[in-house]
Amino acid sequence: MDELLSVQEVARRLGGISVWTVRSWLTKGRMRRTKVGGRTMVRLSELQKVVVDAATPKVTEPTFHRPSMKLSRRPQRRGDRK
Repeated sequence: MDELLSVQEVARRLGGISVWTVRSWLTKGRMRRTKVGGRTMVRLSELQKVVVDAATPKVTEPTFHRPSMKLSRRPQRRGDRK
């Protein structure tokens, strides 16, 4: 069975990143959590998977975006109402 790590320990092992960053990743599904009682824990294998995924370059095709044109509306005045 994998070793279970606290959120604080995961943050420390990832180079001292913020605990809130780890919690955000858990919420977004970047890492899977394991609940033990009321505590949120992360399996060591899950942490290793995140590290490997981050080190693996992602090969994607380039995407071309059209510049968006935002049309601003001026606020309505009393006389402009329809």
